[in-house]
Amino acid sequence: MTSELSAARYEAKSAVDDGIGIYTLRDTTTDVVVRIAPSLGANAYSMKVKGEEIMFSPYEKLSQLKAKPTLLGTPFLAPWANRLDHEGFYANGKHYALDPAVGNYRYDGSKQPIHGLLNYAAEWKMIGIYDGPDQAWYTFRLEFFRIPAYMAQWPFAHTIDITYRLKDGNLEVHTEITNLAFEPMPLVIGYHPYYQLTDAPRDEWKVTLPAREHVKLNDKLTPTGEREQNPYTSPVTLRGKQLDDVFTGLAANATFSVEGKKQKVEVVYGAKYPVAVVYAPPGRNFICFEPMTGITNGANLAHAGKYPELQSIPAGGVWKESFWVKPSGF
Repeated sequence: MTSELSAARYEAKSAVDDGIGIYTLRDTTTDVVVRIAPSLGANAYSMKVKGEEIMFSPYEKLSQLKAKPTLLGTPFLAPWANRLDHEGFYANGKHYALDPAVGNYRYDGSKQPIHGLLNYAAEWKMIGIYDGPDQAWYTFRLEFFRIPAYMAQWPFAHTIDITYRLKDGNLEVHTEITNLAFEPMPLVIGYHPYYQLTDAPRDEWKVTLPAREHVKLNDKLTPTGEREQNPYTSPVTLRGKQLDDVFTGLAANATFSVEGKKQKVEVVYGAKYPVAVVYAPPGRNFICFEPMTGITNGANLAHAGKYPELQSIPAGGVWKESFWVKPSGF
């Protein structure tokens, strides 16, 4: 008979939430529970710390997300993140046109393609699990190259692995992309996590924005190619602030954070996420710290000679990086 004292600290279990298959990670010592829905974009849609939800959602039930998809939790943005300035992109000196007739991408208010193809992708499969004495994790894989509707828009064969790892009450989101194509693949992916605090109203949240540079945007919210010094001196109180900004010039392990009375959520960026989009619209009880591999419209700006830092994955190569979500004060 197993005593309570000898019970495992970490758990990784499958379950069903509102009729949808999910996977759950639990750290019983810090009382942190993470829930992931692979059939809804491999989204870590919930992270509770001592019963307090830190991932914003406008819905009460997971079936509502399935019925009416929207961005919440931790959406993955690929094969391009944020906006393209037209229905196409450049790679290796060649232009590739998107096909709106396929019907698998969305537009922003300026009719620009936004957030890629995979926000709600159902094709993710769980390929790895671990719940040992020191951590618990799941790995999910999407074989992009097997899906014609994806390849029609982004003709670079690749696979994507996302690992959600819970350790010491913190969540690591690790991404590994393998380029199976015979040409380099531009890397313009990212995440759009929605964080919230429950111990203070949004206007009292204090935000830390550790970046040297602020990317100038045009009236359609795409970068002009110009940059300026970060105008925000941390910490920034959100009262009267509307953020939809792109930052770069991040130091190693740059840590963006939001803090209430006692609660705090820190997001630590790995070195291969050199760009942060920060989104905090007025009147909404969330803030997004978005780890990005490049600036918005990066592939097209690189082709125009305005973004030399564009990352790419060589033919047959592998790219991998993480960001970490660290709650405290709960």
